Amino acid sequence: MRSTPPPGISRGVRRYDVFMSVHRADRTRFEEVVLPQLDAAYNLARWLTRNGHDAEDVVQEACERALKYFDAFRGGDAKAWFLTVVRHACYDWLKRNRPSEIAPGDGSEAIENAADPTMLTPEQNVLRDASSTALAEAIAELPVGYREVLILREFEELPYKDIARVVDIPIGTVMSRLARARALLQRSPLLHAIRDRSAGAER
Repeated sequence: MRSTPPPGISRGVRRYDVFMSVHRADRTRFEEVVLPQLDAAYNLARWLTRNGHDAEDVVQEACERALKYFDAFRGGDAKAWFLTVVRHACYDWLKRNRPSEIAPGDGSEAIENAADPTMLTPEQNVLRDASSTALAEAIAELPVGYREVLILREFEELPYKDIARVVDIPIGTVMSRLARARALLQRSPLLHAIRDRSAGAER
């Protein structure tokens, strides 16, 4: 499935900050490779930073990095290449701003530590306006290591081999993290609230 970026976000406003000092021929090739990937780049950054303005900053930084090391790009899958740069920029941003979100290892302990839906306050159990909103919030609460592979697979529709390249992990680990991410979503208090309210409405 494809995600729809939040309204009101323009990703074209700042792109020429990167290109102004670049030779025209190099700029043209860079644009051909990178500009088609900006929506996917913003989408990944938005989910990892959980903030639209921060995501724009991260994508801007990723564009600057991609331009600096563009000679290293030898062709092939431009989307996977650029999303790798974006992911590194996201993790650098998280290290500077939210280091606690970068858990050691693959974060597998999060499954056992998932919140118990019975421990939520009544306010937290209020049904969200739509199940899609609850799903988005539940995804945003996933540990970042799970969140990124879920976004790359389900929203950006990358094959496992490209996700493995972007995240720099074996394909088997990609599949394992996807399974664990889905398990966490199944246990999400937000989605439990939706299911409980739906079940109550049917009685």
